[in-house]
Amino acid sequence: MGQHVMGEGPLHDDAGRLIDPGYAAHEVRRYDRAAIAAEPVRIKEWDYYCVMNADLALALTVADNAYAGFLGVSWMDLRAGNFVNHGVLIPEPMGRMALPASADRGDIVQATDGMELAFRHEAGGRRLTVHAPGFADGRGLSGEIWLDQPAMDRMVIATPFADDPHAFYYNQKINCMPARGSVKIGNESHDFLSENAFALLDWGRGVWTYDNVWYWGSASGLVDGRRFGFNIGYGFGDTSAASENMLFVDGRAHKLDEVTFHMPEGPPDSGNWRFSSNDGRFEIDFAPAVNRWAKVDAGMVRTEQDQVFGWFSGRVILDDGTAMTVRDLPGFAEKVWNRW
Repeated sequence: MGQHVMGEGPLHDDAGRLIDPGYAAHEVRRYDRAAIAAEPVRIKEWDYYCVMNADLALALTVADNAYAGFLGVSWMDLRAGNFVNHGVLIPEPMGRMALPASADRGDIVQATDGMELAFRHEAGGRRLTVHAPGFADGRGLSGEIWLDQPAMDRMVIATPFADDPHAFYYNQKINCMPARGSVKIGNESHDFLSENAFALLDWGRGVWTYDNVWYWGSASGLVDGRRFGFNIGYGFGDTSAASENMLFVDGRAHKLDEVTFHMPEGPPDSGNWRFSSNDGRFEIDFAPAVNRWAKVDAGMVRTEQDQVFGWFSGRVILDDGTAMTVRDLPGFAEKVWNRW
């Protein structure tokens, strides 16, 4: 597989096609919703944050998927092996949610049906706030998390779709942001401490074809006292220009080629997963703890999602040949099928 590094400039040409498919370690291409040549109903935009330590995970989502917007919060207890999903729908936003054109600028503040989510940029990092009184049958969830964002690389990829010249996915994944704050569920408080809790941002903007399956895995934490994480995935679009597979160590990206997911034959949380790369630089096992699953069947719109949280262990090799041993690194791996 080629690994083309994108240059700087606009994402689209005058005909609405990607100018320079490939990957980067910074936001080099400018997204402009007005430059998209597809119908507004095809445009999908989201910001997804996941804050984790070895025991707990909080996921926050703001999405404008054209036919429906979504505000979501999920809480995962890895040791207990359970999760709670909660969310509210916004009918046919079609861009009215005004999600930012950059992962580095523009705040998101959304409220509907009593639920409030805000993702704000501040000097040195990001502040996430959530208020969801209907969470867990009325127990309620609220919290505020601060994410440090020192100078650091990220995974950026612009992927076309071979069967539709106006379809694309422009994605940024920012791993390894130290997180601190607290979340209150009912009368219970849970603290995240920056020495062992880290956050991921999944920033996605695109025009998707109707029927897709993707595989994605992510982890952030400490390995031998160093900030370490990775992003792996495949399954959608024409990735001949670049894959999204990347390691992060002390804020620096190390590019991988192809990574394959080897899943258990039964349910996704029925046994260990294994991951291997064609260049031999990513050989990792994954021990599942809890499957945050979701399934929707609404006629033309269908989704089946298995996002499995757990711990990664194995061996990786950096760009300079240095080997690192990973032990019980918290993260998740998922398989998602969408007709949308």
